[in-house]
Amino acid sequence: MNYYLGVDCGGTFIKATLFDNTGEMLASERKNVEVISEQSGYAERDMPQLWQVCAEVIKNTVQKSGVEPTQIKGVGISAQGKGAFLLDKQNQPLGRAILSSDQRSIEIVKRWQAENIPATLYPITRQTLWTGHPVSILRWIKENEPQRYESIGAILMSHDYLRFCLTDQLSCEETNISESNLYNMAKGEYDSHLADILGILEVMDKLPPIVKPNKVAGYVTAAAAKLTGLAEGTAVVGGLFDVVSTARCANLNDENTLNAVLGTWSVVSGITQRIDDSQSLPFVYGRYIEDNHFIVHEASPTSAGNLEWFIKQWNLDYQQINQQISALPPAESSVLFIPFLYGSNAKLGMKAGFYGMQAHHTQAHLLQAIYEGVLFSLMHHLTRMKQRFPNANVLRVTGGPTKSPVWMQMLADLTGMALEIPNVEETGCLGAALMAMQSAGEDISHIKALNDTMNRVEPNRANFSAYQKKYQAYQNLVQVLANLNE
Repeated sequence: MNYYLGVDCGGTFIKATLFDNTGEMLASERKNVEVISEQSGYAERDMPQLWQVCAEVIKNTVQKSGVEPTQIKGVGISAQGKGAFLLDKQNQPLGRAILSSDQRSIEIVKRWQAENIPATLYPITRQTLWTGHPVSILRWIKENEPQRYESIGAILMSHDYLRFCLTDQLSCEETNISESNLYNMAKGEYDSHLADILGILEVMDKLPPIVKPNKVAGYVTAAAAKLTGLAEGTAVVGGLFDVVSTARCANLNDENTLNAVLGTWSVVSGITQRIDDSQSLPFVYGRYIEDNHFIVHEASPTSAGNLEWFIKQWNLDYQQINQQISALPPAESSVLFIPFLYGSNAKLGMKAGFYGMQAHHTQAHLLQAIYEGVLFSLMHHLTRMKQRFPNANVLRVTGGPTKSPVWMQMLADLTGMALEIPNVEETGCLGAALMAMQSAGEDISHIKALNDTMNRVEPNRANFSAYQKKYQAYQNLVQVLANLNE
């Protein structure tokens, strides 16, 4: 029996899970990784600390499994996208990593928008422009930290950095780097013309070679083996952008099904074999695992991370929350919550908040409003995605909120769509491990977790009108707040 390790580096935790070649989970370990926010709009990570925690969770997973390290035939890493993990010319961390949720470059993005640069780039990149893109961060560093900018030796994203720590080899994985605004989607390669338009032409020779998700990018070094408990020489593949990993574990394979991810980010994804130039909206495309396939997605950092913040403040647990919300009538309260603690999908710079509270409202009403607000924000993306995928009638859902029947019923009732919840506990880890399996020549068509019957949630049609009415009120409030946020 061969074994494969998947690592998932998310917004809150880094996880490692060991699978056998049937997809059966043998052991898993996770640990919180701090997001450093020392001033408004900043979201950073200490890069050496991230690697140390990654090595620790890998080592603990291998030890818990009881598997001989030499039987682990491959490692894959899935991670959040965008951001910038910079190395200097000696391949040492160049300051802290700047994460995709960082907003320090907001004025630069506003300036680009005023100059109509996003419209110039979109036909080439198939990306929008926002603060968490590597290009926005790099331009900010050029303008504000010129010495640091001159010292850049390599530009990576989070799983590229961790893969470098394991292998001492530099590369950028394609599903992630294809959404950097430095990648020509039609040609499938970096494009210096893009960097020139953005005023960062100097970065082009700092971009490592592009590697496919399921191709070997390097092998575990002796130093990394000592830290992780892996065997020296173990193959490490390119890995995946975590949105792609989730879509793969949700078995998206045509335009009739969409995948919603509820985590730190709200993401709605679909898979296609064509770029549709007839659409009026600038849908984000990225390279998918299979050649000539693209992932299309809408996303914003407006999801369950909002609930996590309130849980910390109120010292609650999920069971308490679900009990309180289930005791309330659906969508009846006037309380609205705008889930913009970490960013907005309405307008740059908008903030979170409650509206509509009265003296008779309780903590339960506020919690219900948080649940609703997260889903209303998701609904914004879903409505737009259904313009691109008009035949989609099933929504597959992944992420922590799938463990809440109350939240999932609320989502089904709001959308009027049947939900399918895959029986995959760790989509990021499994998706990454699948890439390692493919690289080793394993047949992944028989993976049990991908073939299990999904849990299905049917919408309660009686609640649809009430949720749609409240969703309209939410949209009106967001518009008013956007007008105030000049």
